[in-house]
Amino acid sequence: MRHRTTDTTATARHDRDDRVVDAPAGRFRASVGGDVLRAGGIRYARAARFSPPVDEPPAAGTVDATGFSPSSPQNPDPIGLDVFGPDSARPLPPSEDCLRLTVTAPADVRPGEGLPVIVWIHGGSYVSGAGDAISYDPSALVREHRVVVVAVTYRLGVLGFLGDDGRPANLGLRDMLSALRWVARNAEAFGGDPASVTVMGESAGADAITRLMVADGAAGLFRRAVVQSPPLGISRRRAQMAATMAAEVRGVPDDADLDELLAAQRRAVRRVLPRYGLRAAMPFGPQHGYPPVPPEEHLEAAWSRVAPDVDLLIGTNARETALFVEGVLPRTMVPAVGPALREGVGHGLTRAVYGRAVDQFVERHRRAGGRAARYTFLGGPTEHPLRAAHATELPLLLGDPESWRGVPVVAGRDDAELVASGRLLRGAWAQFARTGRPPTDIPGLLRVD
Repeated sequence: MRHRTTDTTATARHDRDDRVVDAPAGRFRASVGGDVLRAGGIRYARAARFSPPVDEPPAAGTVDATGFSPSSPQNPDPIGLDVFGPDSARPLPPSEDCLRLTVTAPADVRPGEGLPVIVWIHGGSYVSGAGDAISYDPSALVREHRVVVVAVTYRLGVLGFLGDDGRPANLGLRDMLSALRWVARNAEAFGGDPASVTVMGESAGADAITRLMVADGAAGLFRRAVVQSPPLGISRRRAQMAATMAAEVRGVPDDADLDELLAAQRRAVRRVLPRYGLRAAMPFGPQHGYPPVPPEEHLEAAWSRVAPDVDLLIGTNARETALFVEGVLPRTMVPAVGPALREGVGHGLTRAVYGRAVDQFVERHRRAGGRAARYTFLGGPTEHPLRAAHATELPLLLGDPESWRGVPVVAGRDDAELVASGRLLRGAWAQFARTGRPPTDIPGLLRVD
């Protein structure tokens, strides 16, 4: 989902100081305010259009890192417009030069302090979102639990997740690998421990993490993974759908105007929607059998091989598809049926798209010798049509009440309740990132197997 964002221009504020951080990647002028240090918009790689990323060499001079990372170019997200509020459609300025990351650390952090590092990979069906969306602000998580958070922006849609024989596949996934290599080289300069890296993602970001686990070159880049609501039930057997979309885009030259490429992306999505059922709800994604992802028939064995090397916290929200059944689809598509029937439809879809495949993922990980905790987010005490729906845990983990105020997914929840529930959930996630120990049940909010 695309969330509310803020302007990327670095502005002088009376409550902000600047500090220079010396890292292997260069000298970065970071901003300090609100008890956190933030070094934003740092380039981790460069890439020509439809080309793999090339890791960025050390920068000469001092780099101004007081701004934000641009978003990857993207079409408007129709899902986010209604349930995430009108400002959710306001993106960070888009740029194809978007291979950037932002580091947030405690303001008093010391180089080499050895803090846990959490690398945030945003969701958005591989077609929308941005690492630096204002609703993804990790300041509370950093302040409360003394961790370092790195937010990654990567290529989306036709630019990052649609390859064929003429254009490389999985470029967005390769971007993430490049960002993780940057973290391995530079985490210590920001007080982080490169041996204690947790990747954390939601929705498409979570799905991407499951592929990063088995990607060529990923070994040793992270020790733990927090995988929130991965749509694993629709992320397999997609080769024909990808080929259909690639054929639609193939006639657009590599050097075409960006608007032409995005228009071709819209046409490709319209073409697959009526033909591929639930899978077309997420038409883009990693393509198996293209670097750095193994062929689909080898995935199960690959996940089993890496299971002992990755501690896993993975789960779903109790009413994932309520976001779509209650929040997005017009009543003409979900006709005048009673709430009980809508709830039943939502439960079945939640199991098909998310729950059943997550259960299988956990079982395989454990059988192969890995540690895995399976959670269910229950949504908290407030009754609401979107309680425990897809992405509704995000206001508790990232951002603050001000950045989410007025957004329909949290309507009916007061600031005090959001803050209290958020502290509990952030504490559970931070404990896992620090120690690998799974969280325990939080009554009404979180159930953990």
